[in-house]
Amino acid sequence: MNTLHRLRCLAVVLALSATSADAAELPVLPVPDWQPFAAQVRRVSEALTLAGSPLNAKERAELEAALTDKNPDKARTRTQKILDAHVLVAVQVTPEMRVKAAPGPAPAVLHETGWVTFLVKVHNEAGTTAALRVRSPQAARLHGSPAETVPDRWLDVSLVQAAPLKPELGGLPVEYRLVQIYSRDAGRREAKLIFDVGQGSQDLGFRSEVDALFSKRLAPDFFFHPQVYRNDGESIGLPAGQYSVEFSRGPESLIQRHALEVAAGKTNRWRFQVQRWIDPSTRGWISGDHHIHAAGCAHYEKPTEGVLAADMMRHVLGEDLKIGANLTWGPCFDYQKQFFTGSDDPVSRWPYLLRYDVEVSGFGSHNSGHLCLLRLRQQLYPGGDSKKHWPTLGLNTLKWAKAQGALTGPAHSGWGLELDSTELPTQKIPPFSGIGANEYIVDVTHNVPGPDGKLVPAVDFISTVDTPYPWELNIWYHTLNAGYRTRISGETDFPCIYGERVGLGRSYVKLPERWSYEDWCEGIRAGRNYVGDGRSHLMDFRADTVVMGEQGSSLQLAKGRPVVFRVQAAARLNEQPQVDIQRRKFSEQPYWHIERARIGASRKVPVELIENGIAVARMEIEADGALKPIEISHLVTRSGWYALRILPSSHTNPIFIEVDGQPIRERRSIQWCLDSVEQCWKQKERFFTGAEHREAVVAFDHARQEYRSRLEAAQP
Repeated sequence: MNTLHRLRCLAVVLALSATSADAAELPVLPVPDWQPFAAQVRRVSEALTLAGSPLNAKERAELEAALTDKNPDKARTRTQKILDAHVLVAVQVTPEMRVKAAPGPAPAVLHETGWVTFLVKVHNEAGTTAALRVRSPQAARLHGSPAETVPDRWLDVSLVQAAPLKPELGGLPVEYRLVQIYSRDAGRREAKLIFDVGQGSQDLGFRSEVDALFSKRLAPDFFFHPQVYRNDGESIGLPAGQYSVEFSRGPESLIQRHALEVAAGKTNRWRFQVQRWIDPSTRGWISGDHHIHAAGCAHYEKPTEGVLAADMMRHVLGEDLKIGANLTWGPCFDYQKQFFTGSDDPVSRWPYLLRYDVEVSGFGSHNSGHLCLLRLRQQLYPGGDSKKHWPTLGLNTLKWAKAQGALTGPAHSGWGLELDSTELPTQKIPPFSGIGANEYIVDVTHNVPGPDGKLVPAVDFISTVDTPYPWELNIWYHTLNAGYRTRISGETDFPCIYGERVGLGRSYVKLPERWSYEDWCEGIRAGRNYVGDGRSHLMDFRADTVVMGEQGSSLQLAKGRPVVFRVQAAARLNEQPQVDIQRRKFSEQPYWHIERARIGASRKVPVELIENGIAVARMEIEADGALKPIEISHLVTRSGWYALRILPSSHTNPIFIEVDGQPIRERRSIQWCLDSVEQCWKQKERFFTGAEHREAVVAFDHARQEYRSRLEAAQP
């Protein structure tokens, strides 16, 4: 199998050329009135997020610190330096209302057939409130219309003027605006960008234009990525120069580094060999990410089918995922629905499979929690051909999906379940105010008809790894303690929660030698998988002779006795700690990462045995990448569920042990679930409309009755 390499290029950006202005760094401009400037900066940060090009987490934190700095001189300097790094063009409006333009320090890199967002820094000496405008001789309406055939008309350019911004300048001495540039072509291209603030402000001896030499990233290289993906034998065009290159293939391989020199006018070839520290697929554990999106739907208007499927397949291959569930969602549903087939996309090449399925995001019930619907046979809810007619009650969507045999579960589970605590499980009631596993607290109590009419659980799994682990695991632990048997699966929600790459959260499913997408989904439904960040692994988990995910994962004991739990565990940490990750709060990205499990400054991590959500045994292993057999004997005296974890890096699904035929019923957890139903109803009632409001009342009442019944039978 050919390998793909992630190439982290440090010198591929070409500079802009203009007059004698220095594009390396922009001057810090005076800010006489701090409050309105700070407010404008916050709007710009919000606009960048809405445009799909947010500042990274570090920049957002630094910007917030700068905006709250009590020293005005330091505040204006820090704020401008953070934003100036993203400035493509600096525009000066002189007191005479003439416009000058000069290059900024932002890398002039575009994306073929895609939009890229930059900042424009405006020094408004005139204090004008006229609208800032931009045009280009190279511009033509290219997207959403027949392709322009004139060679020199290869781009489109526009200023962002929608809320929270507006067309007119604010009259402040300095402010920032967003400019978006669309490129039709690949390769190096030069464009002229011309700015003005109305008739009479152009030229007249002033340079209101700037010439930009752009280097465009070729599909499938996303403009927001530092890495590129290439297969063996493929190439990438780079200017002459010296490069520092990192290459790897997902978290199961080692990051390697090389220094290269590209000579002008020559074709240089290097061959890099990926080195793995572990390969779970050789032991039958097949990796997949059940929640990714074609980045095109989030960042471009109407990418072609080839861009959508082929690009995502490159990224799935590049991170060595075997399964990519490419979920169509609200903002792009009416366009992307044409690519759904109910089978593997044609770009798939076993054992690397891509499938279009659906995320209920932007649909009727999404206010109560987004839903991942996998293994669908139909993608259109009856009654219409768009996203507009879908149920406002998630349970109704689940009934429709389960009737066709779909695999279902809430997405990004932690949103709305935020608590300022890492206690697991905790009796605190979260707000249930978001789009994660909120309505799940009700839906998990329901059984609905499957394809053959027989009743099946409405919810198969709960998503993990892409939100803070205490928020995800707390509700899962409580519902397991109440006797429900929902499994977990790992997701990334690329590029919405994590834009770095696909597979930051993933599931490893144990499968036979020849398998399909349907088999992988069925493995999750059965709980024959573990989840994690790919930097630690918990394979072949069993309790006595019962194997996780087989025969219901159920062990029956006539009476209490010791049970032997076994697993093959592996983890890999760098020898030196990544202090920046260690210092972050659990609620800051990355939410799951092996570095967070490191014990002190050592290279060890804990493997914990969990009984009904509580760690009852612990072993420490060296995170050197080697697979280590672990055996833990534990006295089981009452019915419960058992799992293993390296927190927060990997987690198995449960094995359920019933003693003397008694079901799992933990009183404190059932009370938590009952109280949570009430909290969820307070938050979500207003979203149920028409007849569905009455159906929601029935659904919530059913959940209340189920929890009350289980509470009566709970263990003391």
